[in-house]
Amino acid sequence: MNLNVDQIDRALLAELQKDASLSQRELAERVGMSQNACWRRLQALTAKGVLDGSRARINRQALGLDLVVFVMLRTRHHSAEWLATFRRHVLTIPEVVDFHRIGGDYDYQLKVVTQDMASYDRVYQRLIEGVELDSVTSYFAMEAIAENRPLPL
Repeated sequence: MNLNVDQIDRALLAELQKDASLSQRELAERVGMSQNACWRRLQALTAKGVLDGSRARINRQALGLDLVVFVMLRTRHHSAEWLATFRRHVLTIPEVVDFHRIGGDYDYQLKVVTQDMASYDRVYQRLIEGVELDSVTSYFAMEAIAENRPLPL
């Protein structure tokens, strides 16, 4: 899908990935354009679906969310009905911050962020009570070497 994103758009996006709290004036100055032209570009990027809101990055450790778990799931069920039920169930678990259907040895990957092993066990119990799964394998992150990196533009 080609959205006709040019170098100016890429510069705007790169600056926003660094700091989405910039005012339009500051953003326009950083990429060398007028504030009005910057506003029009941002509106166009939003209309194209390239800009999808603005979020704050929160330091999870500052909130005591010290455990990151990558959960690999395998199922024998692949019907549309099962998938819809499974998606609804997983999306009710707030500790699941990323949820992907994947190829390979597993069918799904979840990223769970929580306080500690006991709180992860509660997430695990909630996960397996909602739907039938073939296997659940958990990998515990020892260190976050790079997290929330900007997209390559």
